[in-house]
Amino acid sequence: MPEYLTQQQIDQFHQNGYLLVPEFLRAEETHRLLRRAKELLEEFSLDDHPLTKFTTSDKDHVGDDYFLNSGDKIKLQASLPSASDRHLSSLYYKALHELDPVFRKVTLENERLRALVRDLKFHQDPVALQSMVITKQPQIGGAGSHLTTPITKRFVRLPQGGTGFEPLVPSTFEIPKQTGKYVLEACNAGDLVLIHGSILHKSERNTSPHTRFAYTFHMIDSPPHALYDNKNWLQPTLEMPFSHILETPNIVVDA
Repeated sequence: MPEYLTQQQIDQFHQNGYLLVPEFLRAEETHRLLRRAKELLEEFSLDDHPLTKFTTSDKDHVGDDYFLNSGDKIKLQASLPSASDRHLSSLYYKALHELDPVFRKVTLENERLRALVRDLKFHQDPVALQSMVITKQPQIGGAGSHLTTPITKRFVRLPQGGTGFEPLVPSTFEIPKQTGKYVLEACNAGDLVLIHGSILHKSERNTSPHTRFAYTFHMIDSPPHALYDNKNWLQPTLEMPFSHILETPNIVVDA
């Protein structure tokens, strides 16, 4: 019998590849997260920041070292029209769930999350490998998605250092036109959205006069149930391996 989710919710995730869980975090938890996120953003200095920009172009990333060495740290990834406008920073991350007590409490120390993972039985022994706070300023976003721009290449660490892209399909391959449609889901503060890694997703333009904050983290199965590719730009370190979500692995995993 499920501990946290209903059987209908479990079935919906396995059928649709996503699930909206209302009020997963309590109001006081969301207030603490938002307050802490704003504090962290204000604490970052842009004076010595390389203004790393995450882009899907094939050009070299600005500040590759800063970007690649952020897996076991809390760092700022900025997308700024000017170095003086910190309020237009795009997101900061990666080890929030590890290093910051407020974010750790709702991630690695959250019994509701553990119960949800046990209910879904999607992973056998999942780990949290990346976390971030994404900020979307007013009138930002909504430019496009992989529904109209197919995924043909993969962002990787290069053997010689830095980052680049490797093709996933031959250049002569004709990509079939995507015919699916997005499902619009409205979320309130504290709601949780679970998204399968194969599901195309996007967030629309922020049409409000206020910055929109979202806390997100990625979860995958761990060895020997899954192997983590050393080409992935994000890599664990000896000092900070990926942390396990469950104290005891799931015995049965739904296919």
